Amino acid sequence: MSSDLAKTDTLKRSFDEKTNKNNNKPNASDHIDTASKKPKNDETSDGCYNSSRERSVDDQEDDLEDNASIQIPYGGIRSKENEILKPKNPDQPVRIGKNSDDEKYVFPKITKEDTQNARMFLKYYGLRKFLDTYLPEELNSLYVYYLIKLLGFELKDKDVMGAVHEYISPLIYDPSSTIRQKSLNYEEFEDPLEKRHAVRLIKDLQKAINKVLSTRLRLSNFFKIEHFVDKLQKANKILVLTGAGVSTSLGIPDFRSSEGFYSKIKHLGLDDPQDVFNLDIFMQDPSVFYNIAHMVLPPENLYSPLHSFIKMLQDKGKLLRNYTQNIDNLESYAGIKAEKLVQCHGSFATASCITCHWQLPGEKIFDHIRKLELPLCPYCYQKRREYFPLEHDEDKDYEDEYGYNTNLRDNLNNNLSTKTPIAGTVLKSFGVLKPDITFFGEALPSKFHKTIREDILECDLLICIGTSLKVAPVSEIVNMVPAHVPQVLINRDPVKHAEFDLNLLGFCDDVAALIAQKCHWNIPHSNWVNLKNKKIEYVEKDKGFYNVFVPANSANKKETDDTNS
Repeated sequence: MSSDLAKTDTLKRSFDEKTNKNNNKPNASDHIDTASKKPKNDETSDGCYNSSRERSVDDQEDDLEDNASIQIPYGGIRSKENEILKPKNPDQPVRIGKNSDDEKYVFPKITKEDTQNARMFLKYYGLRKFLDTYLPEELNSLYVYYLIKLLGFELKDKDVMGAVHEYISPLIYDPSSTIRQKSLNYEEFEDPLEKRHAVRLIKDLQKAINKVLSTRLRLSNFFKIEHFVDKLQKANKILVLTGAGVSTSLGIPDFRSSEGFYSKIKHLGLDDPQDVFNLDIFMQDPSVFYNIAHMVLPPENLYSPLHSFIKMLQDKGKLLRNYTQNIDNLESYAGIKAEKLVQCHGSFATASCITCHWQLPGEKIFDHIRKLELPLCPYCYQKRREYFPLEHDEDKDYEDEYGYNTNLRDNLNNNLSTKTPIAGTVLKSFGVLKPDITFFGEALPSKFHKTIREDILECDLLICIGTSLKVAPVSEIVNMVPAHVPQVLINRDPVKHAEFDLNLLGFCDDVAALIAQKCHWNIPHSNWVNLKNKKIEYVEKDKGFYNVFVPANSANKKETDDTNS
């Protein structure tokens, strides 16, 4: 075979030769497009990521479903920067022999290291070289199934599995087994599977390939706390991604834990607790949100030691950007500069009128939120009275409350219809002020799209803190960062659908204090006097996984309980 002929073409020819004899002709090119080197799946218009906030997704499992919406690097990630990721070349292509005793095919043994190397080979060199290297010149559909298994996946289709296992020997070939290579026949043999099974295997192989190419693999030289400390000292473009866990020590609940915000609003009877942040529902009935908004109203001028840890990175000239999924605006209180902060889901810092888009400082509506009242726009108030007269038995002086411009009011009233609308045609959100937080179905702030493309290419370290990474498109950032850039998770629990090089599991404030101690840095927080000398321990549970905690008998235990309540 010539060097420029991809093994996808070999797959096609092999299947064609086999199926031409019985007019069952699967076309491999229908499923693997070697010309474009891209998977034929649904992508976003820019080929990179979705632009609006999407609902939570379940933890991904190692099945054959490909739900990735980022660009897939079919050409590989081989580069000077990624040299540390370079995998080993296999000694020879895969060889599947037939056992002369029972006429069944014997698969070579697959180890965990084999799977890891095959995945990295695919990502490093790309699809074409992966297939050229791992597959022989002559093959059949059982080789496709073997590649699926080699990449760490298994079929779920019982029909295909039954057909495959009818021809596979339970024995596995390796040099120490009772099956010796001399007893196996490697001569050309007919493909035992039917066309429909072969086609399904090709489809599933592409899904496996897509999944591997869209999922990050861990670095082999970055898995200890000492590696993290050393990198922090050297890095100067650190990307920090934060979630609700960075604020829980201040008494602000997270959203998805067993004691989080969503679990506390089940009594509302919503089909999905996330519907309280659904834009369509807000437009129809904003009271659904304002009945619970007081529960997520942030404290003013408070911030955690973890927020100050990020501020410290900024002060040292190491912070490239802090992308926060939080809406509490506590990063601003901690002193993180506006140009260094991207509030991916908006925040309570400002509020805007749904109808005329007039904007005001968010704290102006906090009192209404605490009283479970609808905050109304002073410029749309008179017109709203016409549409909903029964709800205004007692006039409120919105003019004095928010500050009022009569010229702006007159202009707005002239632009609004003076005719009484048909009953039910005006949304209940007319003239309602909404905090500028990004609801599900609402576009993310433009700043996110302006900065993310450059930041993911410039960053030299990614730290994800206090997040379960379940809301797109922010959750996709971890797969967009170049493969050679170390990734660290600081969180109470592991994130199973992401592949972080280092996982520091514990209270976020404790982990931040531990790392600052090891770096001999001072966190600019009022509680640093106590945290500086606090005894914080860590235990390595697995490669790249540490439990971080304050010992139960520590004199500082009570303080930790108070801080992380």
